[in-house]
Order: sequence, then C-alpha cells, then structure tokens
Amino acid sequence: MGVQLGRGGVRFMKAFLGSLVCAVALAGFSAASAGAAVKQAKTAAVSDKQLDSRIEQRIHKDPTLKKYNIDVSVDAGVATLTGTVATEADRTRAKQLATIKGISRVDNKIVVDLAGAQTGTAGTLKEKTKEGAQKTKEGAEKVGEKTKEGAEKVVDKTKEGLSKTGEVITDAWITTRVKSKFIGEDLLKDSDINVDVKDHVVTLKGTVMSAAGRARAVEQAKEVEGVRRVVDLLTIGPKKP
Repeated sequence: MGVQLGRGGVRFMKAFLGSLVCAVALAGFSAASAGAAVKQAKTAAVSDKQLDSRIEQRIHKDPTLKKYNIDVSVDAGVATLTGTVATEADRTRAKQLATIKGISRVDNKIVVDLAGAQTGTAGTLKEKTKEGAQKTKEGAEKVGEKTKEGAEKVVDKTKEGLSKTGEVITDAWITTRVKSKFIGEDLLKDSDINVDVKDHVVTLKGTVMSAAGRARAVEQAKEVEGVRRVVDLLTIGPKKP
C-alpha cells in the first residue's frame, strides 16, 4: 500500500531530513573537538614537563648557578623560577637560561641575598649540615670537659676548706701556722722541731727540752685549723748539734 504525500508533506520531510543530518554532523564535530582538546591538553602537559627539564639542566650545568638551589616550574608555557642567589647578575642569568623556545614568559621570583644564598649542591649542603653538627658536638664536649674540670677544682677547694679568714687551707698553709704557734712558747724554748704536713696530717719530729714541752707542741699543732691528726715523733733531750 503506497503513501502519497502532497507538496506540503514533501517539504516537511525534506526539512526534517536536513535537520537530522545537521544534528548528526554537529554531534560528530563536537566529539572530534573534545578529543582534539584532550589530546592538546596532554601534549601541552608533556611539553611543560620537557621544558621544565631542559631549563633545569641548563641552570645546573651553568658554572655560576649550579651552586645555588634554584627551583623551576613550567605551567602552560610559563616558567616560574624560585630560590636564592648572591647577586643580581646571577638572578638575571637564571632568567636568560630559562628563556628558551616554547616558553612564553619567565616569572622570575628568585631572591637576591648574599648572606642567605645557599651555596653548593644538595650533597654539599648535607656535608655542611653534617660538619656543623659535628662542630656543635665538639663544642659541647669541650664545654663539658671545662665544666668537669671546674667541678673537680671546686671539689679540691672544698676538700681543702677555708680558714676563718677566708684563706684556702692547704698543707703548706698548715705548716706555716703550726710553726708560728711554736714561736714565743716558753716550754718550747731551745727545742728543735721539724713540722711535716701531708693531707692535713701533721707529723712532728725533733727534740724538746721536757715532757711538758712535748705535750705543748702536740696541743698547739692540734689547734691549727684544718689539722686532722697529729703524729708525735718528738724526743726529749737537748738540741742535737
């Protein structure tokens, strides 16, 4: 059974078919455009990575700039430089090396600071950090040794003690004080007494004229500050010629 269309029907059918063809064509074009955009974006990302690598190599091979920590980042053809260098000439040199084919613009954020510039490669920086730590350790050890030495001296002084007048009581100090005690003593007149002191222990040797003189010598020696003990080796009798 055939279908007959009038002139109006034929026109409608042609218009419908034309619209359908256009829609299909547009859909195909949109898909193609989207695919091209994705491919272009991937290509751009790869290109940025390649440009980044090329610039870093150029900077790291430069005799002057290789000693600095300069970071390179490329995005959509724009190269961003960060880090610290010692001079303005170094900063300008870095920008020149980053200006290569494929880079539309260089955003130079490098800071010029002579004192703060980090010289040396990463390995050198680690070595310097290690060296600084070693020096700090050595310094601490020296301080510890000085402190220990000072503490030992304080212990020695404390062990020796101080007299009432603030003098350090040593064996020599005790010897002098004991001998001075004997001067002017009637009971020790014409005596010949040798005073020996070691570790605050007084040893008396020699001769005295009487038992009373002997007792007086021992008594006087005991009265001296710092004396721990008196060893009596005195004999009674006339002074030896």
